Amino acid sequence: MNVHLKLDRNMRLIATNALGQETPFDATPDIGGENSAPTPMQVLLQSMVACTMMDILSILRKRRKQIDDLQVEVSSTRAESHPKVFTHVTMNFHLTSPDADSEDLTRALELSHKNYCSASAMFQRSGCTVEWTAVVEKG
Repeated sequence: MNVHLKLDRNMRLIATNALGQETPFDATPDIGGENSAPTPMQVLLQSMVACTMMDILSILRKRRKQIDDLQVEVSSTRAESHPKVFTHVTMNFHLTSPDADSEDLTRALELSHKNYCSASAMFQRSGCTVEWTAVVEKG
C-alpha cells in the first residue's frame, strides 16, 4: 500500500492513495491549523470503527440477516502526555434488523476484533482497551 501526502496550506495536508482518492487532514487552531478537516488521530479512530463496521456488515450479510440500519457512537480516552496514544475506546453499536438478534451482533463483533479487523488489532496491540456494547432493535 502506498500513499502520497502534500502540504495544502498552514497545517492542512492532502493524502492521496494509489487510486487518486484524497483524504484531507488538518489541526486545531492552537497549533496553526484551521479545523478544516479531521485531525490524524480522529481519522485513525474513525478508521478503526469503520473497519469494525464493515466486518459486521459482511458477517451479518453472510448469515443472511437483513440490516435496516447500523450506527455506532464512540468515546475514547488518550494518554495525557506525549505521545498521546489512545488508551481506551468504547463503541456502542445499534443495529436495526427484523431477523438479527443481540447474539448475532455480539458474535460479529467478536469475530471482527479477534480475527478480521486489522485496525482494531493495531489499537489493541498498542495496549489500548477496546470495548463495545451491542443493542439490536427489531425493524
